[in-house]
Amino acid sequence: MPQPIPLKDHEKEKHLVNRRLLACAALVFSLCAVLVGRLYVLQVVQHEQQSAVSENNRVHVLPIAPERGLIYDRNGVVLADNKPSFDLTMTRERAGGDTAKVLDTLAQVLGLGEDERKQFDKDLRRGRKPFEPVTLMVGLSEEQIALVAVNQFRLPGLEVEPQFIREYPLAEHFAHSVGYVGRINEKEAKALDNTEYRGTQSIGKTGIEHFYESQLHGHVGYEEVETNAQGRVMRVLNHKDPTPGQDIVLTLDAHLQLAAEKALGDRRGSVVVLDPANGDVLAMVSNPSFDPNLFVKGISYKQYAALRDSIDRPLFNRVLRGLYAPGSTVKPEVAIAGLDSGVITPGSRVFDPGYYELPNYDHKYRNWNRSGDGWVDMYSAIMRSNDTYFYDLAHKLGIDRLHDYLAEFGLGQKVSLDMFEEAAGLMPSPEWKRATRRQAWFPGETLILGIGQGYMQVTPLQLAQATSLLASKGVWHRPHLAMTVGGTAPLDPHPMPDIVLHDRHAWDQVSQGMQMVMHDPRGIARAAAAGAQYRIAGKSGTAQVVAIRQGERYNREKTQERHRDNALFVGFAPADHPSVVVAVMIENGEAGGRVAGPVVREVMDAYLLDEQGHLKPEYAGGAGAHAAPHS
Repeated sequence: MPQPIPLKDHEKEKHLVNRRLLACAALVFSLCAVLVGRLYVLQVVQHEQQSAVSENNRVHVLPIAPERGLIYDRNGVVLADNKPSFDLTMTRERAGGDTAKVLDTLAQVLGLGEDERKQFDKDLRRGRKPFEPVTLMVGLSEEQIALVAVNQFRLPGLEVEPQFIREYPLAEHFAHSVGYVGRINEKEAKALDNTEYRGTQSIGKTGIEHFYESQLHGHVGYEEVETNAQGRVMRVLNHKDPTPGQDIVLTLDAHLQLAAEKALGDRRGSVVVLDPANGDVLAMVSNPSFDPNLFVKGISYKQYAALRDSIDRPLFNRVLRGLYAPGSTVKPEVAIAGLDSGVITPGSRVFDPGYYELPNYDHKYRNWNRSGDGWVDMYSAIMRSNDTYFYDLAHKLGIDRLHDYLAEFGLGQKVSLDMFEEAAGLMPSPEWKRATRRQAWFPGETLILGIGQGYMQVTPLQLAQATSLLASKGVWHRPHLAMTVGGTAPLDPHPMPDIVLHDRHAWDQVSQGMQMVMHDPRGIARAAAAGAQYRIAGKSGTAQVVAIRQGERYNREKTQERHRDNALFVGFAPADHPSVVVAVMIENGEAGGRVAGPVVREVMDAYLLDEQGHLKPEYAGGAGAHAAPHS
């Protein structure tokens, strides 16, 4: 039986289609409403913000690094200069999105090693602003520039840009005083002003370069440029020139510096030359030295390891950081303490049998002259560097007075105005020993402190300053390297008080003893003053590096070269109107008067004599009025 044919309900289908059309229309209307609303927010509500974002995608501010200030010696000799250099920079936004591939290609083109390739990644990871170029290589050679130019199509984002880099024309001669600049590391980058150091790759690491970094650096400039979608500069909208750093004139004299180096020779040690009238550091030698130019572009690990691991320590600034027992060079200051406190007079005598014994003790504190000098007064004690006399004087003074007087001369504390690397040294006291050693102070330690041995440690700069105070009769001038910074003399924010004695004649009395060291027929350094056209006040010192047993004699043949005594000598001249102070320390030189004394004399001659070997007129006043040696 045939099935019935169903008839369509056209009315029902019509309603279904209409409902679907209405639903689609509602959905379209809703989407249009969301789109219109979003356009309203972007174009009306957020108009200013989005305009700024759009402008930033088109306009960029590029930093212009300032030119670093120059450094001169007192006579205008350039010690730190700026020379043009071609550097390789990378702007990551222009590298096409695959910086690693570009850097791999660069390493292949230039034939660079794996370490240099890894350094590129470290440089790019440092914080920077969009479109700010990062320096990858400094001081490209002509061949490297040509290779980059030929392969430019394979190296998007890389450009060769002219820059100025630091150069030290006299290299190792001023490495420890002027210092050097080096590339900014991650730790330094976090501490620096991000605005001022945008575009700057180097910063002062040591010496004057570090201490006066803010003055030498200058202030950054900028260019506001318009770029296209690929980051290419289309036009410059605004430009502000950078402010160059301030030039610095140092107190150092390049001629005297070279003369001091020549006098010291190839021996390990230091020479410090001061002007006692104002604290100018005229020469500052630490030997051996190094070439600071190695650090400017980034020193290789192999080169740095050779300097760091050298047994002679060329990177070590002996003038500021070297700590040594001063030996007998402090005896003039101990004599000042004895005279000013009334413990002795210039004529006070002590009998020297070759040793000194404390009351109720049988330990013998030996004089360097084992046979003894017999009866000695203050003059002959300085002249002969008699240990027995100064053992007795230190015992009479006591540790507290001895400590306080020596501290007034700057021993055991930082004395410089602009040398941040300076070590403080050590002037021991009972309080110091209790705090650090948890032990009581013993009377014998006072005795050996009186001859500059024991716990006491000073830097060559502090020793020179103490001698300068003897020359200036207690007038304090902090040693300083900068004569002018930007044309202005630096000021001492914390001036030291002058040393005021109860009787000013004590200065002349001690000076007389120091002159006898050089000019008396019995003076222990008379050979160093032979033929001098001016009178010298000097004092030698020989300080132990390793202790020897009671009663044992020093034997250089059985002592390792680096365990032998240090040789020291200090002096000022002309003695009647001091114009120059010289302090010399020679590591393991053994004999202060015989080894270090001639170095002092040679430096003084270089300063006081003209090219014909005659005393300069400005130092001749009173030079012939040599006081008669005390007898």
